[in-house]
Amino acid sequence: MPLFDMPLEQLQAYRPEIPVPADFDTFWSNTLDEARQNARDPVVERVDYGLKLVDTYDVTFSGYKGQPVKGWLILPHGSSEPLPAIVEYIGYGGGRATPIQWLAWANAGYAFFVMDTRGQGSAWQQGDTPDLPDGANPFFPGFMTQGILDPRTYYYRRLYTDAARAVEFVRGLSSVDPARVAVTGGSQGGGLSIAAAGLVPDAVKVCMPDVPFLCHFRRAVELSDRNPYMEIVQYLAIHRDKYAQVFNTLNYFDGVHFAGRAQAVCLYSVGMMDKICPPSTVYAAYNAVKTEKAIRIYHFNEHEGGGAAQIVEKINFAGKWL
Repeated sequence: MPLFDMPLEQLQAYRPEIPVPADFDTFWSNTLDEARQNARDPVVERVDYGLKLVDTYDVTFSGYKGQPVKGWLILPHGSSEPLPAIVEYIGYGGGRATPIQWLAWANAGYAFFVMDTRGQGSAWQQGDTPDLPDGANPFFPGFMTQGILDPRTYYYRRLYTDAARAVEFVRGLSSVDPARVAVTGGSQGGGLSIAAAGLVPDAVKVCMPDVPFLCHFRRAVELSDRNPYMEIVQYLAIHRDKYAQVFNTLNYFDGVHFAGRAQAVCLYSVGMMDKICPPSTVYAAYNAVKTEKAIRIYHFNEHEGGGAAQIVEKINFAGKWL
């Protein structure tokens, strides 16, 4: 795969003008307030997967409009003092699977929580959270155009709210030091990390998105010929008159706006040959960050980015800041 996007020196200076809706902050403040007002007490139940070095818990917490969202909480076995915490979000189409898939952070000494992704978890890894209110079971993608004609009905309004509420749930645990919470994830999970850090900036100390999705939508759909962005392209190829309406909605969800609102210290990563989340879309968000930040560049990688090497980078970064 050859390099196809801007050269690195242009990426490092790339700051596109993306319209911010006049009611952006009010829209999200009202959405989060509604979720909090409808929240129920979380349910945290010990489960046994035969793992002796960690303690594992099946969690149900309240997300968008108080709707139930699943997750796994994994703690170093026998930990007693409040720990720094990592909240992780999952890539597009995947679900929480089992705790066996999520052992790195607890073994590094952190309280770890992975949020299931409502409606997803049927493409490459199983999930358990329906997309309420109508009880829709987890299903095969796509999700990119669900409710896209209005920000109030767009799928990602629900998912971004879940992501912010996951941070608030974790900060309320007695096993967690609420002043030391990080968010992370790859692709869609990276986009959700950026959104959470921007939605609850006082709650997130460190943000570590890898090859993040959901950033600079207009550039992405004009440059990428891969799904999930192609779902929007295909929608607009049929609904030719909805172009302005679609991008008005997407402006409420663009990671660039959330990146600029975050207060967290940030570690991003980018694959320079990534055609799913093109480098310019990653840099558009990264360059909007106003706090201390760093980016790891994988010059000859596609959407896999740094893989296990990036996990090591994140463990070291979290160790410095948490």
